Amino acid sequence: MYLVASIPSPESGVWDLGPVPVRAYALCILLGIVVGVWLGNKRWAQRGGTPGFVTDAALWVVPFGIIGARLYHVATDFPTYFGPNGLGFIDALKVWQGGLGIWGAVAGGALGAWIACKRAGVLLPPLADAVAPGIAIAQGIGRWGNWFNQELFGRPTDMPWGLEIAVANRPAGYEQFETFHPTFLYESIWVFLVALFVIWADRRFQLGHGRVFALYVAAYCLGRLFFELVRIDNATLIFGVRINVFTSILVGVAALVGFVISARLHPGRETSVYRDPPVDPQPPEPTPESTETRN
Repeated sequence: MYLVASIPSPESGVWDLGPVPVRAYALCILLGIVVGVWLGNKRWAQRGGTPGFVTDAALWVVPFGIIGARLYHVATDFPTYFGPNGLGFIDALKVWQGGLGIWGAVAGGALGAWIACKRAGVLLPPLADAVAPGIAIAQGIGRWGNWFNQELFGRPTDMPWGLEIAVANRPAGYEQFETFHPTFLYESIWVFLVALFVIWADRRFQLGHGRVFALYVAAYCLGRLFFELVRIDNATLIFGVRINVFTSILVGVAALVGFVISARLHPGRETSVYRDPPVDPQPPEPTPESTETRN
């Protein structure tokens, strides 16, 4: 019986449809956004929000999120683009080649969501709670774009699920190894589990006031911490440790502190997702004239 001894990588992540290049990385990101928005809309309506608002908010969230994600990636990998023999400003703009930092995406997306909420008179915390599982699932789908680009893998391994990486994509010093830890796959599986976990916790404990989002962030940071310790791609180091290790710890702890503070200050779930809840119009009181007319 033949057993697969490794996971092959795609030979190419780009398909040409005439003059138009179709990139697998972009397709994975777009598919993740579509699924995330769909789930967010469903959960938003269940919390009493206007159906379709998450789609409207996405028009602000997605662009701000992508900009924030790229800015974070370039800032934390600054020497690659602007150091000695760096790739330069033009390459720093080439999002389709990979390089989107989730922390920047969350920060930029949060700014876009705040703008959308302010314009619509919606509270931001319940929106964040509604979309949190969808964000996790979108991350899990988007990570498969790294598989097509043969990037963000971990240390060499001879395990059956080792990922085959072409020589041209192997970091310096690892040219002699053929298979590596598929950290993109580890993270994809983890965030899918995180999505299921926060959905369960939300239903079980009726979480509100931003606690679902805080729980998602904390759980994601826990997994990301371990994945960063396995990865070998180029990254900015602080005291010899990858910068995203510190980011995972700081953001994860902040999320847990926010969860506890929210639970103490605002137990339970919001009664309304709007800053000024709409009031159902009451029928006017009958006047003596209208009573006489009916009689």
